[in-house]
Amino acid sequence: MGRQTVIVLDFGGQYNQLIARRVRECGVYCEVKSCKTPLAELKAAAPIGLIFTGGPNSVYAEGSPQIDPAVFSLGVPILGICYGCQLMAHILGGEVTAAQKDTAREYGKTDTFYDTDCALFHGLPKKGVSWMSHGDYMAQIPPGFVLTARSAGCPTVGIADERRGFYGVQFHPEVNHTESGLQMIRNFLYDVCGATGDWSMGDYKKTAIQAVREKVGDGKVLLALSGGVDSSVAAALVAEAVGSQLTCVFVDHGLMRLHEGDEVEAAFSKWDVNFVRANAKELFLSKLAGVTEPEQKRKIIGEEFIRVFEREAKKIGRVDYLVQGTIYPDVIESGLGDAAVIKSHHNVGGLPDYVDFREIIEPLRLLFKDEVRQLGRELGLPEYLVSRQPFPGPGLAIRVIGDITEEKLEILRLADFIFREEMARAGEDKRLDQYFAVLTNLRSVGVMGDGRTYDYAIALRAVTTADFMTADWAHIPYELLDKVSNRIVNEVPHVNRVLYDITSKPPATVEFE
Repeated sequence: MGRQTVIVLDFGGQYNQLIARRVRECGVYCEVKSCKTPLAELKAAAPIGLIFTGGPNSVYAEGSPQIDPAVFSLGVPILGICYGCQLMAHILGGEVTAAQKDTAREYGKTDTFYDTDCALFHGLPKKGVSWMSHGDYMAQIPPGFVLTARSAGCPTVGIADERRGFYGVQFHPEVNHTESGLQMIRNFLYDVCGATGDWSMGDYKKTAIQAVREKVGDGKVLLALSGGVDSSVAAALVAEAVGSQLTCVFVDHGLMRLHEGDEVEAAFSKWDVNFVRANAKELFLSKLAGVTEPEQKRKIIGEEFIRVFEREAKKIGRVDYLVQGTIYPDVIESGLGDAAVIKSHHNVGGLPDYVDFREIIEPLRLLFKDEVRQLGRELGLPEYLVSRQPFPGPGLAIRVIGDITEEKLEILRLADFIFREEMARAGEDKRLDQYFAVLTNLRSVGVMGDGRTYDYAIALRAVTTADFMTADWAHIPYELLDKVSNRIVNEVPHVNRVLYDITSKPPATVEFE
């Protein structure tokens, strides 16, 4: 018998990946598919349950995302969330309409009352806070359904037809703001769908290693190692599977953070792989000399990365398989249903034409980022690599504003190291999603040791975010900022001023360039 699967059908909701992650946290494998997925394909996947996501549309509006009504005849339990709940009501004979008064429109944290006799809410308090985001409401629920949750402003917050295993909620149980939301999802999975909890990272590791061994056989495998979490974990998994048949090409462009190149190399010393470290700092810096425009920097670095990779790959000779660290959000972002293509992902960044390989292997393409980190730990990668801060492909080149020199890179490396070190000491590294230092192009007057200085300003950036599509600036304790600022000014040459960026995304981006 195969692994149990729950399918999340996407109706354009902003939390579709988060729903899938919550399901997996409960020990059940989950995939996100478009609401346009053919019924035959859904049936062939044999899911133990379906979850309909939220979405920005009104179910009764022309052109709004719909689904084949026959999905309700598959005999599979269904949980509808927000738009998904309204769509269920709309198709099955209820009435969904625009809220006629402010009380029926609900946004944000809302006191909610639950019928704990309903399987979805078993074991929960009868009252809790839920996260609402809806301008429509169910004026009439479908035949066969009963009301299972309400709020002060809306009597139809939750509905259920427990005989058929259909449940709907107007709020978002997948977000942290909803109290007991994870328990609601767990109740749906285990009490309604009959999940056994057969998804674990230890099992995934064994299965994935075996799959790579069977595919590769005695073939030769090539991987472009950036030193980032995804490519490092992919490399570790393939190394575990085929050992010396794998060649990792690590292009060290001289734009890494302090000690990072050495740390990446050391991390792979435990495996019997061919590890090639191409030291190309001088080449990259010569190509970047005098360049100040951010996009031009990116293009130069991307082009040179490929050229260096190409030269190293040519030395290896014939390659059968190429490994890429594509992860599940990359697959989804590259286009799912009506969702806009956020970015097209090709992890190597444009392969040399001549590299002849039979197939691309993407051993992480079913995993979310937090799961990739978990797999890295299972594979024995060091924590400094597994929990590595997100780092752009062009490296420090786009965190040095203006032209790039080795002196500027050294200034930034040390300032960034101090910031990260103090954040870790204070435990802020566990709370924040990304933080780093930037060397601005601003020089200003200062005073040090009774003398006038005219030196650089370092900007610090720290954000919290669920998906990096939007981000809030992080409220770091003043005492910590004070300590970081004092250390940077005293320990880093040519810096006399430290700034803290308090701009969210949007209007700013997370990176400066």
